Amino acid sequence: MEFSTQLVNLRNPLFYFALSLTHDRDDASDLLQESMLRALTYSDKFRENTDFKAWVYTIMKNTFINAHRRSKRTGKVMDHVEQVRRRASLVETPATAEANVRMGEINGALGHLDEIFRKPFEMHHKGYKYHEIAAQLAIPVGTVKSRIHQARHRLMGMLA
Repeated sequence: MEFSTQLVNLRNPLFYFALSLTHDRDDASDLLQESMLRALTYSDKFRENTDFKAWVYTIMKNTFINAHRRSKRTGKVMDHVEQVRRRASLVETPATAEANVRMGEINGALGHLDEIFRKPFEMHHKGYKYHEIAAQLAIPVGTVKSRIHQARHRLMGMLA
């Protein structure tokens, strides 16, 4: 109970720290929720005689950094797809046939991606957290991470 009480007492300072990291109230709320959930999930990792506040702040900082890195990686693949789609849609010359081929390649790559990789990748791209994807698909979180990673590399390989 003492652990939970300390965590709840840090809620407001943690929210303001999250706000300083994200610069957006909704994102800060999401980060706060995710960080508090991680603190509760890994409460067994907390060691006595350790600064509780610093431990929780470190969890939040690491959660933010990991989410930022993940969005950059996912964004690269999706940005590439969007760039190719945009270029293909702008072509109004005799290259229209080429644009159609490119669009077909992109849609084909997404369509040829195995369902076990495509579903977690699409859910992650839509903003679902790893644990949410794992719960919905009834698979371990590590499997979700692995499948998203593999989907990203397979798409890049198909579109190269």
